[in-house]
Amino acid sequence: MERFKGDTIKFLDLKKINQQYASELKKVSNEIIDSGWYIQGKHVQHFENSLATYLGAKHVIGVGNGLDALRLIIKAYIEIGAFKQGDEIIVPANTFIASFLAISENNLKIVPVEPNINTYNIDIERIEEKITAKTKAIMIVHLYGRICWSDKLKELARKYDLKIIEDNAQAIGANWNEIKSGNLGNAAGISFYPGKNLGALGDAGAVSTNDEQLANVIRALGNYGSNKKYIHDYIGLNSRLDEFQAGFLNIKLKYLDKENSIRRELAHLYSENIKNASIDTPKLPENRNEHVWHLFVIRSKKRNELHSYLQNNGVQTLIHYPLAPHKQQAYLDLENYNLEITEKIHNEVISLPISPTMTKTEVLKISNLINSFS
Repeated sequence: MERFKGDTIKFLDLKKINQQYASELKKVSNEIIDSGWYIQGKHVQHFENSLATYLGAKHVIGVGNGLDALRLIIKAYIEIGAFKQGDEIIVPANTFIASFLAISENNLKIVPVEPNINTYNIDIERIEEKITAKTKAIMIVHLYGRICWSDKLKELARKYDLKIIEDNAQAIGANWNEIKSGNLGNAAGISFYPGKNLGALGDAGAVSTNDEQLANVIRALGNYGSNKKYIHDYIGLNSRLDEFQAGFLNIKLKYLDKENSIRRELAHLYSENIKNASIDTPKLPENRNEHVWHLFVIRSKKRNELHSYLQNNGVQTLIHYPLAPHKQQAYLDLENYNLEITEKIHNEVISLPISPTMTKTEVLKISNLINSFS
């Protein structure tokens, strides 16, 4: 891993973020060690209940990671007869590959749809033309922490009797008309990878839903297909949130809204101060509280030069993501799709540092550097 000098603005300082809560995290860790109970205990139950309350959802099931959350949702829909092999799921073309993996791993067909160039989320206006008799669901991705929802999306799902699955890996705490992401569609997969807005100290994930039948099947599927020890109703897998990560997440959930508020403030500060006409910055919503800015992503036709320029001036940036899923070796069967907007985005995006431990001075320094880039 590349090391950075002390005066470098890191892309994300996880040590600094978690240090804020170190005493609480160490206390709960000691409690769990002393309890002797490490799987499916009271800390998991507490976190599932707390997160369900936070989201406004009836059910939350802790799982091993965000990819498993999406895999289990689709697998559960197959088990209850809503999907079958060969059915299609519409998905944004420019998402992280996990969204694709969850579909193909369940032997369903990926139908990629171009994003809106201004939001980077799936272009809802392009969805209906991709719907066929085999379409069973739309997977929306709240990419970069920008919520993706509309009345038209809901109407499309109603008109064609489609499920809406939310990939909520990057947008926990985002709002649409006071409804939180993760409680908009039929079910949502959530990631608590350490770098997420609500990050664990290892891999962790969850499913949220208001569908009791679906929740029960997902809980069994993630526990070897079992609702009762040694009795297996399904061909399941082992994907369970452990007590340690649940304990850590219980603590950090208390601070999520505060941290998201800081992210919003910094995103607006970037937007107000980046004046370089050659740089495309995110369009801000009328409702300031909609997005949670997991990432602050700009575009430049000189992306690689900008990346090097900022690096040489003490600013670490990342690229989310350099290669679109349909251009990956894993999905060569999709490489002939004509997805010009997706490829343009993947060729031009660069993510600036944004986190709850960043300062306004750091954002202004980065903005000024970008304004001087040519």
